[in-house]
Amino acid sequence: MKRTRTLAFSNLAGAILFLCLGIWAFVQTLGFAQVKGTYVQPALFPQIMIAGLVIFSAALLVQSIVKLKTMGESDPLAAPAATLNFLKDKGVLYALVVILLCVLFVALFKPLGYVICSAAVSFVIMVMIGKRNWVQMALVSVLVPLLMWFVFYKVLTVNIPMGPLKVLAELVDKI
Repeated sequence: MKRTRTLAFSNLAGAILFLCLGIWAFVQTLGFAQVKGTYVQPALFPQIMIAGLVIFSAALLVQSIVKLKTMGESDPLAAPAATLNFLKDKGVLYALVVILLCVLFVALFKPLGYVICSAAVSFVIMVMIGKRNWVQMALVSVLVPLLMWFVFYKVLTVNIPMGPLKVLAELVDKI
């Protein structure tokens, strides 16, 4: 058994990758602007999510190192790792599409705003996972981002870009 071709080694590589990503992302949040007059700063929620990513990545790292040292031939993590060939594995293709969606989300976040970007991404992901109730998909992909925006905007006083829907924030301010 070649340990570098096992699921345990794949877990180790993923743990290192996500640990590095989490550390990089945390450093990026340190440069977020401080908003005067708000209790919750813009960096707080990303930092909470990043902390979770780093904690779970560190746990996976430790688990993978221990497993690589102690696993036997019959261990489930000693099985060969799956291929990353998107032509052979539809799941890999979907993962690449989700990565592309995340890149587009970041690129279009300011011009289109949170609600439009989130609605588009969630709708595409629902199509990819096989949902076919179009009315439900449309309602969920629009109403969930709207509700989340409302909670951030009104309850937590975090101003999230709205793009062309900025008029919605003005209407909510009148309430």
